[in-house]
Amino acid sequence: MKGNPPIVKPELFPEVTVVQTRRAGMNGIVPYLYVIPCILLLGIFVYIPLVVNFYYSTLNFSAFSPAKTFVGLQNYRELIADPVIRTALINNVWYCVISVIFQVGLSLCIAAVLEDKLFRRVSTVLRTMYFLPVLISMTVVALLFSFVYHPKIGLINAGLKMIGLGNLAHAWTGATDTAIFSAIAMSQWHSMGYTMMLFIVAIQGISEDLYEAAEIDGAGRLRRFIHVTLPQVREMAFVTMVTTVTGAFLVFNDVYILTGGGPGNASTTLAVYMYKNGFALDKMGYASTIAVLMLIICMILALIQNNAFRSGKGD
Repeated sequence: MKGNPPIVKPELFPEVTVVQTRRAGMNGIVPYLYVIPCILLLGIFVYIPLVVNFYYSTLNFSAFSPAKTFVGLQNYRELIADPVIRTALINNVWYCVISVIFQVGLSLCIAAVLEDKLFRRVSTVLRTMYFLPVLISMTVVALLFSFVYHPKIGLINAGLKMIGLGNLAHAWTGATDTAIFSAIAMSQWHSMGYTMMLFIVAIQGISEDLYEAAEIDGAGRLRRFIHVTLPQVREMAFVTMVTTVTGAFLVFNDVYILTGGGPGNASTTLAVYMYKNGFALDKMGYASTIAVLMLIICMILALIQNNAFRSGKGD
């Protein structure tokens, strides 16, 4: 039997102790060396611009003017009294609610159906069909839908006339009551395939044993969906919910290319109105104030969703 190894006293070998101390110090520094590039990038491109934007929101200046006038909270008082801001907020709320229903709720249902045993043979083809719009640029999609919504040669009005519902033909993007909903419908067609694929990946990660156990217990497809699928995709639902909600309050391309925020300001959103103030009206200080409002709204909604979903916490 081998004896215990001899005990080395540090005072007898000071050079060994120094080397070990240096190695321990280096091992403690190494993790921070990996983190520093990320912190620098976030600081330069995220946090410093946020702080500067807060400062700009207290100024009154134009893009090419060297002079900046400090106005304090005047831009925020103007923001509260601006009727266009209320219209933009309502449009963003509509965008958010409808996007959650379709891009989260309906996409999850479609993903569950495509992963069902009945559709396994055709699921690959259907997944490809649903995902194809995501690969198209939003600029191209908006130009395409401008022809779909055209009051004279548009596919929607032409289809309504073919089936005898010509009285429902409408100037979809030119009327104040339908312009924003036309942009929202286009956005759902373009984006649903992406969230559907995220849910498909999450569903494919669920153990088949759970479904088999539920089926043995007599649970039908609907009950298996409610009691097995939904709890298992909760984290993915949280991710898609956050990205969808924040995206709905930051949306710009969809509305700007399709309607330009018109007619008037009927379909304008916060991002479109911020762009108009900053680059069309040359009110950079007020545009920065709108950006601060968008940041606050997105942060509040993200915190609410995080608490509602209890993301990352066990049941």
